[in-house]
Amino acid sequence: MFVGICRLSLIIPENATLKGKRSVVRRLIDRTRTKFNVAVAEVGANDDPRQGVIGFAVIGNESGFVDEMMATIVSFIEGMGLAFIGRRETEVTTYGDELYDGVRYKGR
Repeated sequence: MFVGICRLSLIIPENATLKGKRSVVRRLIDRTRTKFNVAVAEVGANDDPRQGVIGFAVIGNESGFVDEMMATIVSFIEGMGLAFIGRRETEVTTYGDELYDGVRYKGR
C-alpha cells in the first residue's frame, strides 16, 4: 500500500479578516473532499488572514496512481482560483511488508 501526503501553503492576498479566510479555506476543503473523497484538513497558519495551510492524504496500490492523484488534486485547488499555492510539499511512502508475489502482505 502506498500513502501520499501533501501540504499546501496558500496565499489569500485580497483577504483582510480571519472570517474571510475561513470561508475560502472551508470552500477549498469541502469541494476537494466532495470531488475526490480524500482526507483534507487545515493544518497551519490559523491566525493569519492572508495565509492558510491545508493537507490531504491519498492511499492506493501503486505509487504512480498516488502521485497522479495528488497532482490532480493540486491542479483542482489551483483551478478554483480562491487562493494561490505558495509552497507544495509532497511525500509518498509505502506501508506494510510486501511479499515477493506482490499480492499478499505480512502482518495484519
